[in-house]
Amino acid sequence: MKGKAVLVALIVLSLLVGAFALGSYFGETPKPAPSDGNVVGNTSSIPPTPTVPHTETPSEPSTGTTEETEPTAPPPEGTAEVSELETACPSSLDNTKYGWGMRILPNHQTPDIGAKAKELVNKYHAIFTGNTTEKVVYLTFDEGYETGNTAKTLDILKDNDVKAAFFITGAFIKSDPDLVRRMVDEGHIVGNHTVNHVSLPTVSDEKAVDEINRLAQMYAEITNQKMEYLRPPSGEYSERSLCVTNALGYRTVFWSIAMADWVPLKGGPDEAYNTVMNRLHNGAVILLHAVSPDDIQILDKLIKDIKAEGYRFGTLDEIP
Repeated sequence: MKGKAVLVALIVLSLLVGAFALGSYFGETPKPAPSDGNVVGNTSSIPPTPTVPHTETPSEPSTGTTEETEPTAPPPEGTAEVSELETACPSSLDNTKYGWGMRILPNHQTPDIGAKAKELVNKYHAIFTGNTTEKVVYLTFDEGYETGNTAKTLDILKDNDVKAAFFITGAFIKSDPDLVRRMVDEGHIVGNHTVNHVSLPTVSDEKAVDEINRLAQMYAEITNQKMEYLRPPSGEYSERSLCVTNALGYRTVFWSIAMADWVPLKGGPDEAYNTVMNRLHNGAVILLHAVSPDDIQILDKLIKDIKAEGYRFGTLDEIP
């Protein structure tokens, strides 16, 4: 009898343990997904991870400019207020950022800028070449900051009776107002390069208007002159930025000959000279950076040799 009782007790205990185990299994709380986000099995009940747009822009060479803190300047007479831009440049306009570029063609042909760029240049009355039916070129300089070359550049231009266009920033006006006045006095065009060399497609309309208008106001205060041309910093533009620039009363000026001369060229002055001479074409808009020690060394020879090739130097004001 005693043995049977022990056997019954063991059977009852086994049944109780089995029942408990089955209850634990069916009532188990699901485990969270692994921390790396990899989920095995049915994921239909898991909400998707929101996507955050990446808004960083490519880094660009320092221009030596610093953020200005003066209050927003009133727009020069005849320019559009920010509130008026919505009519001229509706928010539906594409703000895709493009970098100015071109395909260099042989035998001194006009570079190919592509169908999209050509469409926008024509639509917003921008410039990248001048008169391509005549042997004429247009010399332009970007002046982000001064490194001691601008006075020499102006001397060379004066000696060769050449008029150029200088695109200046707020830092340049503040540090060298006398050079800006000299540009005007000697008959050169002075254009807008914004106060802080900002990429216009990456800022709001309000910021773009402030950057452009405030630079124009700084220029007017020392020269009593109005700016009519603008070069987009870093050559970055969008349809919307071209429209805003146009609505503010400016012609956007790109280029058809340029090089990365804001840093010392690997080939030195010879590279600067050969790049321009090899790419010369009718109506060329030549971009040089006044900070370049290579450009200043070859500028006098470059001008003389361009003339010797039968070209004359025109001004942006001649371009219809």
